[in-house]
Amino acid sequence: MATLFSPDYALYSSSSLESRDRNLGIVKISSISKKSTQKISVFKHQPRRNPISYAVRMQDGAIATNITPVENNIKSMKSLKDGILSATSSQENSDLSGFDVRKDESTVSITVVGASGDLAKKKIFPALFALYYEDCLPKHFTIYGYARSKMTDEELRNMVSKTLTCRIDKSENCGEKMEEFLKRCFYQSGQYDSSENFAALDKKLKQHEAGRFANRLFYLSIPPNIFIDAVRCASSSASSTNGWTRVIVEKPFGRDSESSAALTRGLKQFLKEDQIFRIDHYLGKELVENLSVLRFSNLIFEPLWSRQYIRNVQFIFSEDFGTEGRGGYFDHYGIIRDIMQNHLLQILALFAMETPVSLDAEDIRNEKVKVLRSMRPLQLDDVVIGQYKSHTKGGVTYPGYTEDETVPKDSLTPTFAAAALFIDNARWDGVPFLMKAGKALHNRRAEIRVQFRHVPGNIYDKNFGTKLDQSTNELVIRVQPDEAIYLKINNKVPGLGMRLDRSTLNLHYAARYANEIPDAYERLLLDAIEGERRLFIRSDELDAAWALFTPLLKELEQKKVNPEYYPYGSRGPVGAHYLAARHNVQWGDLGLDQ
Repeated sequence: MATLFSPDYALYSSSSLESRDRNLGIVKISSISKKSTQKISVFKHQPRRNPISYAVRMQDGAIATNITPVENNIKSMKSLKDGILSATSSQENSDLSGFDVRKDESTVSITVVGASGDLAKKKIFPALFALYYEDCLPKHFTIYGYARSKMTDEELRNMVSKTLTCRIDKSENCGEKMEEFLKRCFYQSGQYDSSENFAALDKKLKQHEAGRFANRLFYLSIPPNIFIDAVRCASSSASSTNGWTRVIVEKPFGRDSESSAALTRGLKQFLKEDQIFRIDHYLGKELVENLSVLRFSNLIFEPLWSRQYIRNVQFIFSEDFGTEGRGGYFDHYGIIRDIMQNHLLQILALFAMETPVSLDAEDIRNEKVKVLRSMRPLQLDDVVIGQYKSHTKGGVTYPGYTEDETVPKDSLTPTFAAAALFIDNARWDGVPFLMKAGKALHNRRAEIRVQFRHVPGNIYDKNFGTKLDQSTNELVIRVQPDEAIYLKINNKVPGLGMRLDRSTLNLHYAARYANEIPDAYERLLLDAIEGERRLFIRSDELDAAWALFTPLLKELEQKKVNPEYYPYGSRGPVGAHYLAARHNVQWGDLGLDQ
C-alpha cells in the first residue's frame, strides 16, 4: 500500500476525500481507484508529548500508522483531494512521483543558520547531540550547518566534536554515539540573503531526505538585523514541499515596541504565526517548567497564591562576571532588554497566570497574555539602574564596564536594574512583584522568592524579638545553579525552653533525583521538532511585554539617566535596597540561606 503525505495529514491508500466529521475530528476516505477499495479513517489520539496527533485506521480495524499534525491550519479540501487524486494516478502506474513506497517514514532536517557562531557551538549542537544520545530524535534526521564561513563537512564535524559531551552516561557508547551523530552533520556555505545559496542547501537536503515525508527546522542563530533576509530566502528556496517548515528565532526580538512589531511583520510576510518559534531559553529551565506543576497540582499552594496570603514576589537574576569582551553587543541592549523584558517577565507571567483551560499551548499562552495586559507600564520612579565599576579584591583587579574595549567610554548602558511591577487584577492587586538583574555581582543565581504575609495576631511574636520578618514564611524556587525548591517555616528548637527557629523544608534536586537535569535548549529543540508551542512566545504576548517596558526605556535614553555605580563583585547599587524598602520589602537574597 502506498502512502500519500500532505503538510497537515498523512493518508494511507490512494483515495479521494469523501467526508469529514468536524465534531469528531475524523476524515473518512473512500477509494476511487478500481485497484483499491478499502476504506480508511484518520482519528485523533494522545501521544507522549503532543496534545493532539492522528492515526490511520484501516477498514478492518488495524492501525496503519501514527501521524502528528504539523500546522493548526488545515489545507483546503480541494488541495487534499488533488493530492490524493495525484497519488491514485501514480499508484496505478506503480510509481509515486517523489515518494518511495519502501521509504514511507518521515525525516527531519535541522539547519543551524549561523553555525560558526558561539551559540551554535556551545549550545545548539551539544543539545542536538544530547537528544540523539537519549534517542529523542526521529530515526531519520539530518543536521546542516549554514554560515558565511568557508568550511567542509569534515571541518564542521571537527568543530562540533570539540563541544560534545556524554554527560548523560559518561561510560556507555560515548565515542560510538558521537561518531554516529557527526556522520549526520553536514555543512553548506552561503550568504544569509542569497536565495541561490539557500537553493543549493535545498538540493543537498533533498538528497538526504531521499523521497521521504520531509520536515524542516531552521534555527536562526544570527543577529536580528538579518532575520528577515534569512527567512525570505529559506522560505522561497529551501522550504519543505510536502512537510512542515518551522523557524526558531533567537532573542532579542527588537529593541522596543516599534522595532519588535516591524520584525514580526517582516517574518509574517514569509511565515505563518504557527511556523515561528520565538525561543526564550529560560522557559526551558526545569524549575520554570515545574512552576505550573507546583501550583496547579498541589492543593496546599493554589489557595495561597493570591494577595490575601502573599506579601511580595521577587525575581532575582545575578551573574558573577561582567561583559568580558561582549560589551559591544550588550551595550546596544542593556540589562533591561537582555534579561528583564524577556526572561524575568516570562517567568512572572507563568507564576501569576490563572489556571488555563488545558495544557494546550494556546490555552497557556492566552493566560500569560492576560497577565501581561493587566500590568501597569513601568515608571521611572519604580526603577533603579546601575553600572559596575572597577574593583580590586584579593589582590585581583576586576575591570569596570566602560574599560571593556568594545564599550564606549561614555556609555550609560545599565548593567544592573531593579524594578517594582504591579498586576492590576483581582488576584494580585497591590502585591509588589520585584525584579532584580545584574552583571558582575557577588554570586551567580536565578530564583523566585515568594514572601508570605505575617501571621495575624501571632502569639509567638515575642519569641522573635524585633526580627519580625524572620517569622514569615518564604517559598524559594532556585532555577539555577543547584536547582531546589524550599520552604521556610517556623519551628521550635528542641529543649526545655520556648525558642523558635526558622527551618527549611528542602527539595534539593541533586539529592532527590539521580537523573541529570537536561539543558533548556534540549527541551526547547525537542518541542520545536514535535510542534509543541507551550514554551515559545506568541506575537501578541511579545507585544504586551514590550508595551510594559518601551515607555521606560525611551525615557531613560531621552533623559540620559546616569546609572548608580557599584563595585565589581558587590551586591549592586544601594538604590535597589531603597526601592524595595519603599514597598515595605527586603530582598530575600540578603539572608544566610544562600
